[in-house]
Amino acid sequence: MSPQPILLQVVMSQRRLQRYGMFCAAYNDAAKKISPELIGTAPSRAQLHRWTTGGLRRLPYTDHCRVLEAMFPEWTADELFAPCPPHLLKDAPSAETVREERADLESTADRIGTADYADVTAVFATRAEFSFAHPPHALLDGATTIRAAGLSLNMLCQQYPDQRLHRLIEDGTTLQALFLDPEGQAIHAREQEEGYSDNHLTTLTRLNIEVLTRLRKRLSAEAQDRLAVGVYDETIRFNITLIDDHLCVMQPYLPQARGVDSPTFLAERNPTGTGLYGTFEEIFRSLWERGRPV
Repeated sequence: MSPQPILLQVVMSQRRLQRYGMFCAAYNDAAKKISPELIGTAPSRAQLHRWTTGGLRRLPYTDHCRVLEAMFPEWTADELFAPCPPHLLKDAPSAETVREERADLESTADRIGTADYADVTAVFATRAEFSFAHPPHALLDGATTIRAAGLSLNMLCQQYPDQRLHRLIEDGTTLQALFLDPEGQAIHAREQEEGYSDNHLTTLTRLNIEVLTRLRKRLSAEAQDRLAVGVYDETIRFNITLIDDHLCVMQPYLPQARGVDSPTFLAERNPTGTGLYGTFEEIFRSLWERGRPV
């Protein structure tokens, strides 16, 4: 995190856009002027937090930069993501005000208190509702580390374009993807539980593993080391995605219910280290260590 405020944080404060909802509204207004297809592509709350705290190693995707430059035409994207020039800080809010405004982009758990909700910031009745509120591009664009363990990992392999994933990894993102072994016993047990008789989950998981292994072959030699694929053969209990050591998307697998019908929980690591993020990070680490590389 940069000790000096990022220019984007400062200009957002000056224009009263520090609250997430207000920022998204302004973002969509600017996006509408560029291309209707960009409406609704605002960053997630966690992603915006990374943007404004100096946590990025590179600029966001081009479309994000185009919208930001339309929102703040006085500056380029490079300038917006750089430390604020000293002469502009004279008119900037006080350090205390900036800290208070920055807190609005932090986890909801930080605002409502960890005693009641741990670090869970949102709960969705189904995976479909979660995907509508947090599309894959909003979660993954600009991420530096992605760790995922589950069954077929459709969000990574079916809902996020290969080209974007290729660019992420080439630009320095590290990805660990752990699938339920399509040759194992656990996946067949899950197929029976969900009522499939045509090896549906087995076929889909094989396809998704192939998506990532093919992508790995197209990466540069250096980038190939940043994409690790593995399988495990154990009773499946959770789909876990960890992003940037900060955000956790967790979905339990319910009896006789498809994964898409499962509730979805969003947790953000809080400063105290307590809560569910650490629990599911440990589950991922344990599964990965017991898994087999592909």
